[in-house]
Amino acid sequence: MSSLGIPNLDKDLERQLSQGLDEVESLLSSHIQGDYPLVVETSRHLVEAGGKRFRPLITLISSHFGNGQSKEVIAAAVVCELTHVATLYHDDVMDEAPLRRGVESANNRWGNTVAILTGDYLFSKASDLLADLGPEAVRLQAKTFERLVIGQIQETQGPKVGGDALAHYLQVVADKTGSLIATSARFGALLSGADKTIVETLTKFGEKIGIAFQLADDVIDIASDSSQSGKTPGTDLKEGVPTLVTLQIMKSDRPEDQELKLLLSAPMDDATVARVIPQLRQHQALKDAKKYLHTLADESKALLSTLPTGPARSALENLCVAIVDRTA
Repeated sequence: MSSLGIPNLDKDLERQLSQGLDEVESLLSSHIQGDYPLVVETSRHLVEAGGKRFRPLITLISSHFGNGQSKEVIAAAVVCELTHVATLYHDDVMDEAPLRRGVESANNRWGNTVAILTGDYLFSKASDLLADLGPEAVRLQAKTFERLVIGQIQETQGPKVGGDALAHYLQVVADKTGSLIATSARFGALLSGADKTIVETLTKFGEKIGIAFQLADDVIDIASDSSQSGKTPGTDLKEGVPTLVTLQIMKSDRPEDQELKLLLSAPMDDATVARVIPQLRQHQALKDAKKYLHTLADESKALLSTLPTGPARSALENLCVAIVDRTA
């Protein structure tokens, strides 16, 4: 496994990607500097808490289907990460989350108003970088932002009465997670001068692997212990967040699932979560979720078959494997 979490990564490409990610970190840090100490402090709070930097990585890999990692590609990678982090500030307010990335959430520390405005500030900093990347990049970001907002509204509103809750959830995941990862891939290909057909293929790949990336987290929340994932098992359960696994159970009409459905539909304390987790780990719904995740990863990999062979394509193919392996 490479230092970037991608198996069998070409050594030269790994070196270039690592250098690119260092440049991303440097620009991220310098770009949120400002004249107002509180704004700088609140902005750096989550940026410096780390994260997978999955979106910038996708942007950088995609650029290798064109002319590689330019100054513009690095800027676009930072735009994607700033956009992502900004949404986290807003999400935490809506979810009333006490923690984010292992640290106290901004809303818990400074209050909802400051957290919301910090997210807005980061969106503005992303727009500032975008202005130098041209009107096509600005339009792409605007359309992505539209999907992010619609996805959040749909999640807040919930499925229509009598509607398919699982289908609704998958659309929310596509809008809230898939859209920005699709844009991350598109930026990398577009700004490196890749062929138009390659740009479109990588955009489709980005959306599908982005959905898989989120659904893998759904499985990890139930199937992995904290030492494996760095996340306390059952976090989504305790917060009442619907996931691929729980929604499949809620659709069940099997008599043996009725008690579990009652538990899943009510607020949970730590004791209830501890009681439910072992049941979910043995449930067919978890097996079905893993199977669906494998299918998504296979479909994502198949999309890459028309791309030129080489280290960048192999990296994305192996990334599909790595996402599934997170849940093994």
